[in-house]
Amino acid sequence: MGPRLPPSGRSAGPDLPRSDRAVTAAVGGAAATLGTYPGAEEGTLMLSNLLPRAVSTDLGIDLGTANTVVFMRGEGIVLNEPSIVAIREANHSLLAVGRDAKAMIGRTPGQIMVIRPLRDGVIADFDIARGMLGYFIAKTCRGPRALLRPRVVVGIPSGITEVERLAVRDSVLQAGARDVYLVEEPMAAAIGAGLPIAAPGGNLIVDIGGGTTEVAVISVSGVVHCRSVRTAGDEMDEAIIHYLRKHYNLLVGERQAEAIKIALGSAVSRDGAPQALEVKGRDLVAGVPRTLTVSSDEIRDALAEPVNAIVEAVKVTLERTPPELAGDIADRGIVLAGGGALLKNLDALLREETGLPVFLAEDPLSSVVIGAGKALEELDILRQVCSPA
Repeated sequence: MGPRLPPSGRSAGPDLPRSDRAVTAAVGGAAATLGTYPGAEEGTLMLSNLLPRAVSTDLGIDLGTANTVVFMRGEGIVLNEPSIVAIREANHSLLAVGRDAKAMIGRTPGQIMVIRPLRDGVIADFDIARGMLGYFIAKTCRGPRALLRPRVVVGIPSGITEVERLAVRDSVLQAGARDVYLVEEPMAAAIGAGLPIAAPGGNLIVDIGGGTTEVAVISVSGVVHCRSVRTAGDEMDEAIIHYLRKHYNLLVGERQAEAIKIALGSAVSRDGAPQALEVKGRDLVAGVPRTLTVSSDEIRDALAEPVNAIVEAVKVTLERTPPELAGDIADRGIVLAGGGALLKNLDALLREETGLPVFLAEDPLSSVVIGAGKALEELDILRQVCSPA
């Protein structure tokens, strides 16, 4: 006969959360059935090990300043939402998350606040970030997958402090994760871009996100040198807002500035007539709505400062690269990843400034989360590049 349960119907042991109790009961029931056969102990142990993998879900998360992207093991990218939350000011309860919250920017009454819980690649508001992550994890882990908490690999900026690392870890754990592993975003981007990170040779990756730009030299599954600057997509948006305010006394919001950057932004001029776009905002002198037309040449001038800061970060990294690895980079070139890498002609500008070949990753926006997902699927990569939180 198999092991007998206590009269309460629950196996003896620690008090577990409801989801874990359900799984424990299932394993216990299977153990009672297997107990009458030879090799029952081995079968029970195997079932106990396999069940969490079958029921739980492993996630890779690119916790970005602008967007949060989630990769599910075995399925690929399952969520891509803005890292934005709308809350009620009175009790800080969540009202909307992601796209719904982004649509509210600049359009809410006084009692509702629209917040970005991450700034410059790090958590600025712990409680709001935890709520946002909990919402995203619950949205991706439904049905049987919700029985066990997921194991999560999170991409983090390489230049953050230990306190900021702990804030990321605690937010993800309190949002519902079972285990948390942290991987530096340049490393994850390099894996996602398909670079041979394990080989003894230099790879230069430039990851331009929303809050930070990270330039890293990678070899033998490690970061040899990395330079992180808090100049990226958000700074470009701010530069456009400042330019229109200074030259036209026109105030535009973040969403409008981002749309202008996508439509007209470029790093260098190329042959062809300048493009133009109608921009709507508030006249700071008259105080009324106003529409004007701006050209791609003007927006390029507005973006010059943040773009030059990114180019300078690449040059400084190259200057500090060991000579043997510098030779490898001269052959392999520079790989661009992140949403900021999509700025028109940025690759051409870097090619002119460094004299090196420059390539765009196959999917720049998703390189980090794809790299985190590959680490989940291949345990060797996970052990080499991720640190348990």
